[in-house]
Amino acid sequence: MMQTLSTINTPALVLDRAIAARNMARMQGHLTSVAPGVLFRPHLKTAKSIAVADMLFDGARHPITVSTLKEAELFGAAGFTDILYAVGLSPQKIAAVQVLREQGINLTVVTDNVAMANAIRDAAPGGALLTLIELDVDGHRAGVAFDDGTTLIAIAAALGPNFAGVMTHAGGSYALSHPHELAHFADQEAARAATAARLLEQAGHGCRIVSIGSTPTGNAVRNLDGVTEFRAGVFMFGDLVMHGVGVCPLEDIALSVLTAVIGTYPERGLMIVDAGWMALSRDRGTAGQAVDQGYGLVCSLDGQVLGDLIVLQANQEHGVIGVRPGAASGLPAFSVGDRLRILPNHACATAAQHGCYEVVAGSPDIIDNWERFSGW
Repeated sequence: MMQTLSTINTPALVLDRAIAARNMARMQGHLTSVAPGVLFRPHLKTAKSIAVADMLFDGARHPITVSTLKEAELFGAAGFTDILYAVGLSPQKIAAVQVLREQGINLTVVTDNVAMANAIRDAAPGGALLTLIELDVDGHRAGVAFDDGTTLIAIAAALGPNFAGVMTHAGGSYALSHPHELAHFADQEAARAATAARLLEQAGHGCRIVSIGSTPTGNAVRNLDGVTEFRAGVFMFGDLVMHGVGVCPLEDIALSVLTAVIGTYPERGLMIVDAGWMALSRDRGTAGQAVDQGYGLVCSLDGQVLGDLIVLQANQEHGVIGVRPGAASGLPAFSVGDRLRILPNHACATAAQHGCYEVVAGSPDIIDNWERFSGW
């Protein structure tokens, strides 16, 4: 007997395979049209699932990006052997990286400082720990300023034969919302990474890898001159933050949390569901955007957005649902036991609360159950 979203336990993480497939095809198609010679190295930190990777690559084993060594280990065991670990390496993780490489995983690591570069060279004087220098192209987070040739050259020299190139993540793009801004930002990301590579090459440190990317810039980039590979991750699922940035219509959000109504309070204009922050996460990434989606946007069981109904408050196991402040509509009538789906602010954070995906394809019928993993 087929299970449905009407019968399984709540809360549960729901993945619409049809929407995800559409999102995957769109990103891959755009990047191929812009620069067919640039490698696409998707980031699987959101998915954390072999089944999702199989869907993305149609069962093939292409280069990927990860954010934890656990991901590298498990994806590597599944046959993905060309992996970029895109988080700055710390000294105590060098041994684990070496073990993975000895197992046949071509794991490339990242740093942005001379101290770590020295540690890498001490551990692998012969060049067995391929390393990229992380660049800062937008003042967003970690990395060496893209035009700081002195520091870039010092790190490359310290790495010695381990030096393989540069990488960056233009996370500042998440603060944008206009297509022209995103396109400019995307082109700027590529140009600044290429500038850093030229500075290094002029000093005798050849960059065979110039790796950039994010979901907002991936959807908008027009020029990838000087870039060898592009990374993006949340494009597969979408979320409300990406919707606020302007790269993901609501109908393209493939991930949701199934929940059940456990209390109705029409006199207060509220109802309570059994999905709190343990199921939704505490992420409030839309709070600074033009439309604040609370802790998530509420949909019917079949995935239709219910106007301005959002999760106003999230406790550990309770979600408080009401109408968005300032909206003219009232609270729809629901009964205890009714089921709803909540679109997440941040797909990575919400998915991390769950151990599997309940897979659907445009209807409440569950067609599969895909395991996902966690940990570091």
